[in-house]
Amino acid sequence: SCVLGSLNLGLFVSQAGVDWERLRGAIEDAVVFLDNVIDATAYPFSEIEAASRRTRKIGLGVMGLADLFARLVLPYDSEDALQLADRLASFISREARSVSVALGQRRGSFPAFAQSVFPARGFSALRNATATCVAPTGTISLLANASSGIEPYFALAVVRRVLDGRQFVEINDLVREALEAAGLGKAALLEQVRACGSVSGLPEVPEKIRRRFRTALEIDPRVHVRMQAAFQGHVDAAVSKTVNLRHDAPVEAVRAVFLLARQLHLKGITVYRYGSRPGQVLSLVHEAARPDCRECAV
Repeated sequence: SCVLGSLNLGLFVSQAGVDWERLRGAIEDAVVFLDNVIDATAYPFSEIEAASRRTRKIGLGVMGLADLFARLVLPYDSEDALQLADRLASFISREARSVSVALGQRRGSFPAFAQSVFPARGFSALRNATATCVAPTGTISLLANASSGIEPYFALAVVRRVLDGRQFVEINDLVREALEAAGLGKAALLEQVRACGSVSGLPEVPEKIRRRFRTALEIDPRVHVRMQAAFQGHVDAAVSKTVNLRHDAPVEAVRAVFLLARQLHLKGITVYRYGSRPGQVLSLVHEAARPDCRECAV
């Protein structure tokens, strides 16, 4: 039984940075909403209903983290971004738990509360045995036009394959805006970004923009793992995160990711080596349209 919801972090940016007060209000609304879902759901089996109601587990998570960083002009693979991720995860978990306590006092704790670990931890009431989880948000991030989960941008332009074989090209709106603001929104340059899916190999693009929009395959795998750990340290359930490796990544690179994940106490880890299976969902545009791209991420 998955009662999950995700806050679009890219929408909580103000001139001062993160709009913490708006985020706090959204967390409260989301926890109440998800708790109501447990009662409103038409369950397919009585066993699922009994288990869901016994612990009333919910999983409030996030999407749009890369959008948030881009709007704040924070490189995803910077120490400042990692520190902000830790603060965000701590804030969301703390506020979600606080709302669940208030709901428990008002509506009653989850039925298994007395047999749980929470009374020994000083809780007198708690509505939900778990309150937070970071799901992949693959479909809902598409609907919301947001970056997926806590992932960096896979590329600044991608070809997305759907089940019926059709392909769609998606171009990152924020990098387009950044280039236009810098006076670099010419069609020829945008076409190079579209073809390569990256600005790293384009010398006419200022270093600040190139640094701000580094993509998943350009980011050190260790940073991928550390970003997941920043959230996992505060989240009740698991955290979905993919460590993207280049197509030529050796076995040792995969091993290093798994060892670091264990060292940082992650509940799980996913590694994907680009091009390791045919028909992958996301691909770079140049593979189909511009094999002569002068600098590509893979």
